[in-house]
Amino acid sequence: MSVNPRGPTRRDLLGSVAALAATPAKKRILILGGTGFLGPATVEAVRARGHQLTLFNRGKTRPGLFPDIEKLQGDRDPDKGEGLKALRGRQWDAVIDNSGYFPRQVGASARLLAPNVKHYILISSISVYADNSIENQDETAKLAAIADPTVETITEQTFGALKALCEKAVRDALPARATVVRPGYIVGPDDPSGRFAYWPVRIDRGGEVLAPGAPGDPVQFIDVRDLGAWLVTLVENRVMDVFNATGPASRLAWGDLLEACRKAGSNKSALTWVPGDWVAKQGEGVFPIWAPYRGDTRGFHTWKNARAVKAGLKFRPYQDTVRDTLAWYKTQGEGGRTKLAGPQPRKEAELLAAWKGGLK
Repeated sequence: MSVNPRGPTRRDLLGSVAALAATPAKKRILILGGTGFLGPATVEAVRARGHQLTLFNRGKTRPGLFPDIEKLQGDRDPDKGEGLKALRGRQWDAVIDNSGYFPRQVGASARLLAPNVKHYILISSISVYADNSIENQDETAKLAAIADPTVETITEQTFGALKALCEKAVRDALPARATVVRPGYIVGPDDPSGRFAYWPVRIDRGGEVLAPGAPGDPVQFIDVRDLGAWLVTLVENRVMDVFNATGPASRLAWGDLLEACRKAGSNKSALTWVPGDWVAKQGEGVFPIWAPYRGDTRGFHTWKNARAVKAGLKFRPYQDTVRDTLAWYKTQGEGGRTKLAGPQPRKEAELLAAWKGGLK
């Protein structure tokens, strides 16, 4: 190996500066939660970047995960047990709050941590918006409201409005130090909801598959691994803003997603497309992920994500998410963690028969 007797060249120095710039300063990060679905994906992203991590939770969800990480035990509800006591007097560079659903509880943690943290990231939801009938809305769209902000029961009617109030609680406690992330459907391996997994698993089972809506209908979601990695990017760059975090980067057709499920599967299947209006009359909640591209839900899968993409959010190919989700599901075996959402085979067969029989 040759050595430059005159010392490092300008190219050497520029290379060293670039390398230093690419290496983020080590951060002390607190995750409120950490052992559910988004939490573990975020933990892995944090560890991959070499940051120091602490988890705060009740110790009830998969307590054996991450034995090498500092864990503080308590409750999001400050009035239960030790409450938030374990967080008092501690300092972190950033907090990632992915377990907050009620403004009273989120406000309590945000106010307690405000004097000792530089950055608070709240994981909210794309469901905070008041009107899903309008296509291509961005982060300035009107938020949902609720008559009684003290309600602490999660329903389809209260979830979005309560998340919007959680956002306000964080911004009030940490003005200019808060980031709000509004994901759409979070999907991928380890998802306990069974919503996204229904489609690759059902199509892999083979036979005639009821496909609701039309092939050209839009669909949005985000792979949990992409979201977790991006949260670390927001911490490293101290980005303070409000973001719609749903993808892919450009519009994805529902038919293309289901075709990716067909290609990932090992059994022959055939899609029977049934109009969204008809399916909606049978109950819109029958099929997971899908929403009728009509009426009150026409804009649900069309939220703009340009702001998040500009802030570094990246998406893996949706075909990879489909393939990885199916492969993960098959590793669980009987009695695994995930119960699939969606109709049971008998219900799906009844719907297909009703549609073919001309039921209006």
